[in-house]
Amino acid sequence: MKRYALGLDFGTESVRALIVDCATGAEASQATVRYPHGVMTSGLPGSRKPLPPDFALQHPQDYLDAATKALAEAVKGVPADRIIGIGVDFTACTMLPVLKDGTPLMKLDKFAGNPHAWVKLWKHHAAQPEADRINEAARARGERFLKYYSGIISSEWMLPKCWETFSKAPEVYAAADLFVEAGDWFVQQMTGAFCRNSCAAGYKGLWNAELGFPSAEFLKALDPALAALPDKWLRNIVPPGRKAGAVTRAFAARTGLKEGTPVSAATIDAHSGVAGMGVSKEGPMSVIMGTSSCHMSLSRELKLFEGYAGVVKDGILPGYYGYESGQSAVGDIFGWFVKDFLRIEAADPFADISKRAAALEPGAGGVVALDWMNGNRSVLMNANLSGVLLGLTLGTKPEEVYRALVEGTAFGTRTIIDAGRRGGIPADELVVCGGLTKDPMIMQIYADVTGLEVKVSPSNQAVALGAAIFGAAAAGSANGGFDDMSEAIAAMTRPPSRTYRPKKKAKAVYDKLYEVYTRTHDFFGRENVSLMKSLRGISAAAKGE
Repeated sequence: MKRYALGLDFGTESVRALIVDCATGAEASQATVRYPHGVMTSGLPGSRKPLPPDFALQHPQDYLDAATKALAEAVKGVPADRIIGIGVDFTACTMLPVLKDGTPLMKLDKFAGNPHAWVKLWKHHAAQPEADRINEAARARGERFLKYYSGIISSEWMLPKCWETFSKAPEVYAAADLFVEAGDWFVQQMTGAFCRNSCAAGYKGLWNAELGFPSAEFLKALDPALAALPDKWLRNIVPPGRKAGAVTRAFAARTGLKEGTPVSAATIDAHSGVAGMGVSKEGPMSVIMGTSSCHMSLSRELKLFEGYAGVVKDGILPGYYGYESGQSAVGDIFGWFVKDFLRIEAADPFADISKRAAALEPGAGGVVALDWMNGNRSVLMNANLSGVLLGLTLGTKPEEVYRALVEGTAFGTRTIIDAGRRGGIPADELVVCGGLTKDPMIMQIYADVTGLEVKVSPSNQAVALGAAIFGAAAAGSANGGFDDMSEAIAAMTRPPSRTYRPKKKAKAVYDKLYEVYTRTHDFFGRENVSLMKSLRGISAAAKGE
């Protein structure tokens, strides 16, 4: 009898339910449903009051309603009693304040119109002032946890968002029994029990296995009222792939699932893709390539160095320290140039320029690009940086600029690889998934620039597949699943669909271009960091911002 696992992949705009065969990873059924309210940046439902700048909110009921529809559709193709385990991945830090029983505060009449009582999506950036003060205080005090994040934390994370709530809406802060990740909240809605997944707790919640959470003394130094904030955080940490609970009777009746089905602790969406791409050991660097890129590596040993956004024990796979870094814009850069700058309007606006760029020899355009159009979140960790095109002439063609932008993102990835190599976490290959992997030119450039084989995941749903793998591991062999994570990954993933190998001649040219990129990178990113910040300030003043 076939056994299946189910992955629930909660993205920014929609949720996908994917059911796969536990023996092969073959996709048996899937369904995707968009959130009715989407991302709220201008106002709350039914309200004419505008939201403050940099707000990005969501409706928690959307997660339940959309998942219910997706699950009901997906299980039409597979009997529910054949599904042995469920995994959940979610955007992070996507945070909501709740009562002890999991009721979101925005459901209470007195808080329905208060934006701080709603879900703060991962890209809610209004907590930047709090993040700046946290970084300043942590550096001044020599807080050890900063080393786990290359010396800087983001406004997107849990602590800045909690502090923002306290500062702007103290009544919401006081009423909240817990501030929880949306992924952990959804698992609680399925199982009736709360736990905190080690992935989001580590990468977004300032927890690590060596130090725990930030001390009450540090929080008190930020604001005396924050000393008790840890009482509002879940502290029972559970790694992805470990059982968090089981589907309740009520949730089963609502969705068509079977009561008692094991549910894994949640994980972050991008990090779930590591398992979904078939990576279960040290050596490969896993890269999710889309509008932005997330780079992840595994190590049995903890090594602290400059050049990653976070390192967490059991953060990606149990038994490993997971290193995360990334580029805050990749596909978005290509889209900006083609759609906004060149204003190409076509069914496939990239087809022609990509073809012309692919026909060029490496270095032929004489242009080098810095990939910082949305700041830098890798070795420099500076959101104030912006892009650079070096080497433009009156003869520069659009396809030469486009190829330089692609090469610039590949150089950015090589910078991350080099930082890991210097820190003792070398990469011996790139394993990739995401929309950009469909373009052979981009993949070949990444192979030639990095000097590594680039292996493309065969699954278009690697993130959801990873969640399903965690569900099969949470079930355990006693329930037809797996006791060992590496066995689950080996059974449920397939070999790469394509492999791109570096070309010696192209690699030699790119080595020279990389020297130019590195010198430009250090000039603007280390030696003259005020230049781009000044430009942003002048621009903001001119626009009256």
